[in-house]
Parts: sequence; structure tokens; C-alpha cells
Amino acid sequence: MAEKESYAIGGDTSLTSGIAPPWEREAADHPVVKQAVKDVAARIFDRIASGRFSFATRLPAERELSQEFGQSRNTIRQAIEFLEAYGIVSRRAGTAAFVSFRFGTPPNPAAEQAGMMNIAVLAEAISPFEMNVAQSIIEPEIARLATISMSIRDLTNLRGALAELEDITADAERFAHLEKQFMMSLCQGTRNAAIIGMYRVLSEVRKQPQWCADKKRSLTPDRIRDAQRALRSLFTALERRNVDNAVECMRLYIASSQEDMIYAAP
Repeated sequence: MAEKESYAIGGDTSLTSGIAPPWEREAADHPVVKQAVKDVAARIFDRIASGRFSFATRLPAERELSQEFGQSRNTIRQAIEFLEAYGIVSRRAGTAAFVSFRFGTPPNPAAEQAGMMNIAVLAEAISPFEMNVAQSIIEPEIARLATISMSIRDLTNLRGALAELEDITADAERFAHLEKQFMMSLCQGTRNAAIIGMYRVLSEVRKQPQWCADKKRSLTPDRIRDAQRALRSLFTALERRNVDNAVECMRLYIASSQEDMIYAAP
């Protein structure tokens, strides 16, 4: 039985990816689980890190993992819950678990340069009205999915991002930068690769100089305080898993931001 609770599980005798699990790299408090649960979680994580279980794919059923790893289904379930706490996998009640963590790919400078050129062209071509329409479509859906999908760990990270935003009183440039990070973190909490990809494009467009200038002009100290209150309300709805309130808070925030941009335009 001791062998079954060691790292030699299901015929795997060593980690192959060379990437340490997040609970071994971080000093933060971790969920308290048995060593057997951590061992299974480490093996599943290693398969994800090595590409055997790729992003957005479904993990094998608990029954299959139980047979393969020689552990009870309860241990497998706890291991998946442990991984979910770190945002490595995601699942809904009564459904299978899916890989939700994407590992980086080797950088490609030529592709990055071409992408930035396309973003710059797109930023020139998109009108404020078109951007407003895109935001009005995608951001409420981000709020809806994030309310359902975000893990406790995701919410903890988002709370930290909000705290940074709430410390700002008059620095429009820093507020605009942190707001983009907050919204991108929220989007990543949807666990939806397609939406994350599309939102990255919108986010990159809004980082272009002409868009940043309008945003910074709109962020007076009063507007910053209003935005902080609105984002706090949005976070509260997310934390309470109140989908309707989260979507409504997001719509109000979008409407307020769009109004600010119109009045700030030269």
C-alpha cells in the first residue's frame, strides 16, 4: 500500500516535465490534504506540463485514474479538487474535469512582431463605436462565465488586483494599466480559450497609444473613485456567485466607461 501512495504511481517512476507543481514553488498557504492526494495531483500535473494532457482536453474519468494509479476514487477526486484550487483543471458539478492551465510555448520574435503590426493596424481601423459594441457583447459574457468558473484561488488573486486598484487616488496611467490586468484576470477565470483569445485582441488594441490617451484623459480622481466602487460591486457579485448581479454590474461599468470616453474625446 505504501508504494501506491508514493511517486511511483501507475508505472510512472519519475516526473518527466521538469516543472515543479505550484504548491511546491509557492510559499502561500495550501489546502490541507493527505500525501497520497498530493502525489496523485503531482502526477496529473506532470502529465499536463509535459503535454500528455493538453489544454482544454478532458481528463480521464475518476474510475480510469483510480485503476491506473492504484488509488481509491475518493483520493482521485480529492486530487482533482486540489488541482482545481490552483487553476490547473476546472469542472462543474456532475461533469468531467478539463485542463484549464496553458503552459507557454517557445517565443517566436517574427510572429510576435507580425502580430503587433496587425494589432496596430486594427487599432487604427476600429472606431470607438465599434469597440463599444465589442465590449458590450463580450464583457457581460465574461462576467457570467467567470462567476460560474472562477476557483477560490482565482478569486483570491482577483481580490489582490482589486486592492491595488483601490489604492490609487489620482494616477490615471497606473489605474488604466491595472484595470486592464484586472479585466484580463477576470477573463482568464472564464476557462474559455476562445473568449480569452478574442479578449486578448481587444486588450492589445486598447494598449495602443491612441486608445490609452483617451482613457487616461477620462480618468479624473472622481472617475477613478466611481470606477473603484463599480469594480468592488462586480467583485462582490463574483464572490457570492451571483450571476445576474455580476452581469448587471459589468453592463453598468461598461456604460460608465463608454460615457467617460465620449466626454474625454478631444
